[in-house]
Amino acid sequence: MSLLVYIILGGSSAVAALGIYQFMLPDYIKLGGMLVPVILALSIVALALIAERLVTLRKIRGAGAPRAFAEDLQASLRDKDVPRAIDACRRQGGSLANVVGAGLERFHATASRNGAIDFRMMETRRAIQEANALEMPILERNLIALSTIASIATMIGLLGTVIGMIRSFRAMATVGTPDAIQLATGISEALINTAGGLLLAIVAIIAYNAFTAKAEAISHTIEETAFDVLDTLSSQLEESRGSAA
Repeated sequence: MSLLVYIILGGSSAVAALGIYQFMLPDYIKLGGMLVPVILALSIVALALIAERLVTLRKIRGAGAPRAFAEDLQASLRDKDVPRAIDACRRQGGSLANVVGAGLERFHATASRNGAIDFRMMETRRAIQEANALEMPILERNLIALSTIASIATMIGLLGTVIGMIRSFRAMATVGTPDAIQLATGISEALINTAGGLLLAIVAIIAYNAFTAKAEAISHTIEETAFDVLDTLSSQLEESRGSAA
């Protein structure tokens, strides 16, 4: 996302969080003080990022299972039917298909250079690398923001704990009978902010680890399939050259 999108998302989340804090939260949670809307705003941003990752990963996966697509792709290449393989990549539409399809299109476009095997393979490999470089940022988008929210949520919860304990000790430090209301308010502020910050951090960390593992799995599948495709194409070109000789 661009900086402007983050600013808009943050601003709208802050407004929504203030509305929830004022009109929807029970009074005992409002005792957490003004750090509660901050935690709410971060929660809304985290949920938006998680939703974006789920939608994006669904698009990245494309139509059908990537493993099944890779097997069908290899079957087309073994039949030396590159146009059919390219068409399959276009229909699949995922990141794997985009990367491999870019290489196959470059390979097919250089078919007129029958004798230049090294040139064709170099161009095919370059096209795959370029397409892969475009797909990787999409796989990793917003993961840093999600990790940052997890860290910030923990620190905000700790800050709320400290502020609440300061208020509690201030109530206990009064001469005579401690102010029971201030004491209870301080303890509530400490516990509510701690619970809210930890809950948000737990959700964000789980989501970050799950999305990171998924991105790494997709990246590994792309690299493995691209290597197999390059190996198959190279072997076929070598066979063609040996037959011609």
